[in-house]
Formats: sequence, C-alpha cells, structure tokens
Amino acid sequence: MRKRDATAVELMDLPDCDARRLDNTYRQFGVVNRVLGGWRRLYRRELRPLLAVQPVRVLDIGSGGGDLAVMLARWARRDGLSLSITGIDPDPRAASFAQKRPPVQGVEFRQAHSADEVVAGRTYDVVISNHVLHHLPAEELRTLLAHSEVLAGTKVLHNDLRRSPAAFTLFGMAALPFRGSYIRVDGLTSIRRSYTPAELSALAPPGWTVERSAAFHQVLTYRQG
Repeated sequence: MRKRDATAVELMDLPDCDARRLDNTYRQFGVVNRVLGGWRRLYRRELRPLLAVQPVRVLDIGSGGGDLAVMLARWARRDGLSLSITGIDPDPRAASFAQKRPPVQGVEFRQAHSADEVVAGRTYDVVISNHVLHHLPAEELRTLLAHSEVLAGTKVLHNDLRRSPAAFTLFGMAALPFRGSYIRVDGLTSIRRSYTPAELSALAPPGWTVERSAAFHQVLTYRQG
C-alpha cells in the first residue's frame, strides 16, 4: 500500500474475461456506487445548486454499465430539476451493456473516448467520472484532464478511490456478498492501483484540486473561471 501498483490488471479489463461475470459486475456496480461512491453527497453539493438555476448537461466519462448516469438523472427528476447526461465508454462491452438498459429520460450512452468528444467540438456544463483515474498511467491521466478542461463549461468532478491499508481491508470484507462477478477481486486490485491525495496532487496541473469525498474516496476537481 505504500507504493501504487501500476502494473496490476483488473480481470474485467481483459478482452477474454467471462462474459457472464462481466455482466454481473456491471449490474452489481449499481449497489457499490450507490452505497460507497459518495455520489449522493456530490450531487447535493456540486450538481443540485447548478440545476436549481438552469438545465445542466453532464458528460460521464468511462460510464461503464451506466448506473451512475441513471442514478443522477433519477435524483434530478425526483427534485423536479432538468438534467441531461451522456455516458461514454471506449469499451464496446460496457457501452453495449449501458445501451441495453431500460430508457431513462435525459440519459444516453455512446461508445466513445473523451478525445472523440473534443474532436467533435462537443461541450457540456459538467464533466464527471467515477473510478476511472486509477486505471490511467500519468500521461493518460494528464490527457484526460486536458480533455476535461476543454469539454466542461463549469466544473469537472473526477471521483476515485483513495489508496490505504484500511480501504483494502474493509472493502475486502464488505465485498464478500458479491458473488459471480469481478467486484471483489477487481475492487481490491483497484485500491492497489489507486492514487493517494499527494500522488494525485503532484500529477494534476495548475487549477486542479484534490478534495475528500466519501470514505476512502477523493475528487479531483476543476472549476472554470
């Protein structure tokens, strides 16, 4: 835990991983992200104040199975607010799973990379990601941040794991009920691959700040202006 294990590979990222276990992983992410990800707090603190003023367009980079986009859209609708959210993921398996979800008003999914959005000249009010940063080596992380600055008109929220021995131990116990998926084994690998606040701060260019999120999470944040 003292050093980031940048060479560790998550099983679900392997092209020949078990398709059934992969689908189960996408399904179970909904529970994991709702309970552990800290997005309810981020929605209240960062998104709802914007939504109270005007409709907001959100880009969810690396949206995986799509659970976060759907969750945010439902919270906004429950509050009587207007939010549209586009989830993109370069992995065709993730994009396909998300596109097969029951339709939710204001939510769409596409197979795409953040670079594709930049080239297409698309812009959004807010750019977010969840558990993406730890997948990226330093240069790819900086590229993502550069793309995010171009794509976001107001703010960027990259929510990710914060590496610590306590996070590793507690998640290992908490994830025991998740069977038939890659949640537990890949979750532990993700923690080993994740950055500490100091490591993330050192990599981020000027204008970016690392803020505490939920337990064992951190948000790399950028605010325009």
